[in-house]
Amino acid sequence: MTLDRRELADFLRRARERLTPREVGLPDGPRRRTPGLRRQEVAQLAAMSADYLMRLEQARSPQPSPQMLAALARALRLTADERDHLHLLAGHRPPAGELAGLHVRPALMHLLDQLSGVPAQILTDLGDVLAQNALAEALFGCVCTIEEGPDRNVAWRWFTDPFVREAYPVEEHEARSREVVADLRAAVARRGTDPVAAALVDRLHAASEEFTALWERHEVAVRRRSRMRLVHPAVGPMEFDFEALLAPAEDQRVRLFTPPPGSRTVDALELLKVVGPETAHRSHAG
Repeated sequence: MTLDRRELADFLRRARERLTPREVGLPDGPRRRTPGLRRQEVAQLAAMSADYLMRLEQARSPQPSPQMLAALARALRLTADERDHLHLLAGHRPPAGELAGLHVRPALMHLLDQLSGVPAQILTDLGDVLAQNALAEALFGCVCTIEEGPDRNVAWRWFTDPFVREAYPVEEHEARSREVVADLRAAVARRGTDPVAAALVDRLHAASEEFTALWERHEVAVRRRSRMRLVHPAVGPMEFDFEALLAPAEDQRVRLFTPPPGSRTVDALELLKVVGPETAHRSHAG
């Protein structure tokens, strides 16, 4: 990311001009020649010099620090999206926003309720299964009813429970392991200094030499789509096109598993609706 002085200057000036003194708790004072707040007023609210703000607005300042940007965002009453835009223009990664954690967003839960024809799950970006529909439970087993803890996490189960891998072709285990680690790497980086993410990685390091070896490769790839094969104990081999729909904050995602048109998985999925979750694997979580 690089500093875009011209766009940063324009954004700061426009944001200042949109505010009124009353919105920030200042008196209206005498009649103003230009709309919005004066530079001195914004500088006072942000605890910086008016000269520095002027140089920012004239596109001739050095790169502002994240702390300075945070002060400007507060002073200018920026929304979360505007704050992130400010950081990007200044050449910094946006600060981590408030994460939904283990609470499923209502809109995502509503979407899950509508997806009755294909297996679907809701996960956190770290891989904790929060909810799944009946078909996903029949396919993967019941994971999301487990209380908070590592057993609902797909990375933890993949690297610590040998039973989980039995449903997948042996020749694909290595590729899947790399895929799981690369996706987790991306999520941990987005979260920054997040203790929950750090604790999960520490537990995986302590539990799995395979995980540690793959983590040290520093591969990063958000798992958005792929082809997945597995063997269900009741209906046999199945193949799915996997697709992840990311929420804007990217801390939760809906995962869909759709059968390729014309494949035997289409019929197997219909049979799975009949046999239900009782015959699912103990839980391999997708």
